[in-house]
Amino acid sequence: QVQLVESGGGSVQAGGSLRLSCAASGRIFSPNVMGWYRQAPGKGRELVASITSRSVTNYADSVKGRFTISRDNAKNTVYLQMNSLKPEDTAVYYCNYKSLLDYWGQGTQVTVSS
Repeated sequence: QVQLVESGGGSVQAGGSLRLSCAASGRIFSPNVMGWYRQAPGKGRELVASITSRSVTNYADSVKGRFTISRDNAKNTVYLQMNSLKPEDTAVYYCNYKSLLDYWGQGTQVTVSS
């Protein structure tokens, strides 16, 4: 089992910044991929960004140039720095860990007002 604990969500005005963190604990295997997904009201869950244990990154087109994903392998923690936030970034953000199995965090709300 892997447990994921997220933090850092909140409310900001458009143009602002937030930083999300997700700490993984339990049976951590390498290689693995950690990432952030989001789900807005009435929409499906979509990939925001992911990073492998070798720090290869992948971003959704909608966040390229604004969001940065990083990780600290010693702490089994992944971060998402979100800059230049837009109202359309409003969603519940979920941390994801993929190795032998797929695990999800509980979600953290990000609200961006115009």
